Amino acid sequence: MNLSPSKFWLRSAFLGLVLLGAGTVVAQGGPPPPPPPPQLPPVPVPPQNPITEAKRVLGKILFWEEQLSSDNTVSCGTCHRPTSGGTDPRMAVHPGLDGQFNTPDDINGSRGVVHSNAAGLYEPVTPFGLQLQVTSRRAPDFTGSAYSPLSFWDGRASGTFVNPDTGLVSIPVGGALESQSIQPLLSDVEMAHTGRIFADATTKLQTAKPMALATNVPVDMANAITANPTYAALFQAAFGSPAITIERVAFALATYERTLVPNQTRFDQFAAGNPGALTMQEMQGFMAFNGPGRCNVCHTGPTFSDNTFRNLGLRPIAEDRGRQNVTNNPADRGRFKVPSLRNAALRPRFMHNGNIPTLNNVLGFYSGGGGPFPDNKDPVLGTIALSQLQRDAIVAFLNTLTDSRAQNGQFPFDRPTLFIERVPIGSNRFGLGTAGSGGTIPNMLSFEPPHLGSLDFRIGLAQARPGSGAFLGLSLGPNTPGQTISGVPFHLDLTSAMFLPTVTQGAGPAGGFATLPIDVPADPLLAGLEVLAQWFIADPNGTSGVSATQGARFNLF
Repeated sequence: MNLSPSKFWLRSAFLGLVLLGAGTVVAQGGPPPPPPPPQLPPVPVPPQNPITEAKRVLGKILFWEEQLSSDNTVSCGTCHRPTSGGTDPRMAVHPGLDGQFNTPDDINGSRGVVHSNAAGLYEPVTPFGLQLQVTSRRAPDFTGSAYSPLSFWDGRASGTFVNPDTGLVSIPVGGALESQSIQPLLSDVEMAHTGRIFADATTKLQTAKPMALATNVPVDMANAITANPTYAALFQAAFGSPAITIERVAFALATYERTLVPNQTRFDQFAAGNPGALTMQEMQGFMAFNGPGRCNVCHTGPTFSDNTFRNLGLRPIAEDRGRQNVTNNPADRGRFKVPSLRNAALRPRFMHNGNIPTLNNVLGFYSGGGGPFPDNKDPVLGTIALSQLQRDAIVAFLNTLTDSRAQNGQFPFDRPTLFIERVPIGSNRFGLGTAGSGGTIPNMLSFEPPHLGSLDFRIGLAQARPGSGAFLGLSLGPNTPGQTISGVPFHLDLTSAMFLPTVTQGAGPAGGFATLPIDVPADPLLAGLEVLAQWFIADPNGTSGVSATQGARFNLF
């Protein structure tokens, strides 16, 4: 049934009076329910980077391309999943300012890369050693981010996009997505080794086979790659010439993100004039959201964010100054960007540090006046008080802001399966190792996908005796389970084994580490071949003077 705006408002107001009479959300005599906000307007697009289909699909390919990272293990989409509300479903802990795990300042961030030096060799870093590093903030939502004039939790990606190659302004206004999109490519926590420059990433794309590491590639991406099987050809289709530049990478990524508009929700049906799109409880939540909850002060429609920066008193400012790091203005201390609530019900964690696990917990936090740290805390928090019934109703309402296409991974929110999902880190290891100095079993570092033609494949070693001779053994074919030599577990096939020597670096009883880069031949006849690997370290405290890692299997593809 289609209603005129006046009849729609009368019906909504009448429904509001019924709900008020129920006495579960707003007291008798309270204000009438607010009218629904307008529907989402068209996405703002800077004229310097108009949306085209060829550019959109190139941006989608780049967004999910793990080869954009220096070690082929992280794509933009690794940490930003539409089915998780545009954020990261993986749980990973950063120890916070104190550097100690399991303390109150811990942060739920995103896993990135193992720290590597400028030569691309593994190198330990505090506090993660030679384990995957974790970001110091939760990954923010990227779907619908086109409506925000600034990007990142602290807004450091501005609307003025400067071409990194020329230093000239490419987009004076409205280019926050372009500014943000390429920054993780140089982060030695997120996607890069130390000292990586943009030319490293663009040069790599010149020889990379698009989506070589992914499976289940969506139809639009697969069709584009079939028509243009190299990145040079994809850039030719999108920009009119085959040049692969970092500005074009930014333009393509931003274009893709501008097409991810989560506007097909039940709330959008309600805003379009269908009052039956919301249940009674959800309508109660809508009223509480705009009434005693005061959520609409910051989360204004139709994007459900006013794009301001607020301090919620969540943690001490010394742990993270937030917006002040960008502006150097003391008035911005501890302030972080107000996120959109569209698809919020899909997110596994909340707040910039990811320390609140559910929407109901979020509302409890606000109902209690926010966090316990008062310095520069936003005064609006002291005026919020919600009953449990009101909180439940608001959570029900927030679920109406979920776009089912994002929830179900449907176009335009569809995506490929990443290598790291098919072969989770550590899943290729097997068997036992043997301890050496410090009573520690050395650890094999095996993260990179062994795809044919890879120039970035490497196998590393950690927790070994420093300054010792080490040998990486490689062999073809299956090992013999339970095989030992002089009491040392041996996981290689003796008939095809070869050994590559190196010397461990580091300090301490078990602080030794090493890296051996290995170029994987670009020979299609090797596809499907299984390679076994195991490290052996000369160590007088090991069995028969040797310590050893577990074995690992690498299936070339």
